[in-house]
Amino acid sequence: MANTKEIQNRMKSIQDTMKITNAMYMISSSKMKKAKKVLEETEPYFYNMQAAISRILRHVPDIEHPFFSVRHLVPKEERKIGCIVVTGDKGMAGAYNHNVQKMTEAMMSGEGHYKLYVLGVVGRQYFSKKNVDMDGSFLYTIQKPTMHRARLISDEIVRAFLDRELDEVHIIYTQMQNAATMEVEDMQLLPLQKASFQPHQMFSDIYQEEIKLSPSAEVLLDTMIPNYLTGVIYGCLVEAYASENNARMMAMQSSTDSAKTMLRELSIQYNRARQAAITQEITEVISGAKAQKRK
Repeated sequence: MANTKEIQNRMKSIQDTMKITNAMYMISSSKMKKAKKVLEETEPYFYNMQAAISRILRHVPDIEHPFFSVRHLVPKEERKIGCIVVTGDKGMAGAYNHNVQKMTEAMMSGEGHYKLYVLGVVGRQYFSKKNVDMDGSFLYTIQKPTMHRARLISDEIVRAFLDRELDEVHIIYTQMQNAATMEVEDMQLLPLQKASFQPHQMFSDIYQEEIKLSPSAEVLLDTMIPNYLTGVIYGCLVEAYASENNARMMAMQSSTDSAKTMLRELSIQYNRARQAAITQEITEVISGAKAQKRK
């Protein structure tokens, strides 16, 4: 059994670590709440943008537009697929980064030629060691997502798609289902699916409002869809940022709970060692007293 001094040192070390995990829990909690608040404030604009695109498609359902081109003539094995991968800048967040990396590698095992746009230091360090085609345009931090960064990403993928450098564009990010559940999502950004802009139920006998499209539906979609994609990417970045901090909160809470359990066990060991030391001292005093008495 360790002596009392060793046990005290271990307890002090665990208490110091527990202070750090508690502090990280509080910081992550604050960041997550701010991120969710920002997302809630910006969501209405982009929901209205989606509704406006839906109205155009409802009135012009047969419109041919580059953003909806599925390029079915390109074989699966020759399709050029771009993938925006959203990871974190640091670890200590449980399996957050690992799950994103795992889904990305599973996606790349399919047919086609893949090009990665990796956001976050952890993801860049991981995939830089792999034999993959990785774009190096977006080297900024993933902390505090901004609309400006989302627009830069959107402009690049739209340009690459329209120039036929890419036939598909996906984004892999983590979505927070609730306070305890987070799921890694693979969302296709381009080409857009017309079905995703249509209501689940369409009735031909219901009167639809009349709208005037000026100068044309094609020109309107040329402007609206890039802005819509910017909003989608921004929402994914904020959702991933909130999920990362939520994952770190859970990891730090688990670490704190484990530290408390270790402290309870060490406290029992300390009391036993202290009691054994006291018992030994009493035994030595009694033995010394008996020896003196015999003299």
